[in-house]
Amino acid sequence: MNKMTYLKQLLLTGCMLLMVGVLQAQTAADSTAASGGGLMSTMRSHNKIYVVMAVCLTILTVLILYLIRIDLKVSKKEKTA
Repeated sequence: MNKMTYLKQLLLTGCMLLMVGVLQAQTAADSTAASGGGLMSTMRSHNKIYVVMAVCLTILTVLILYLIRIDLKVSKKEKTA
């Protein structure tokens, strides 16, 4: 077995284990939310979920604009070089 095949198998195994962990975490969170408790219901009742969503969207928008700006600078440098 060559090195690249081993690396691909190791990466695939790691991804599968990560997915299993995420799915189990979602199941536990869903059962907590269904029982009436949990962070989401508390945040919804105090309307803080909208603040969290606004902050996340702001951060995501800034990151996307930053990446676009970097891409434009790199393409400009590529054209001149």
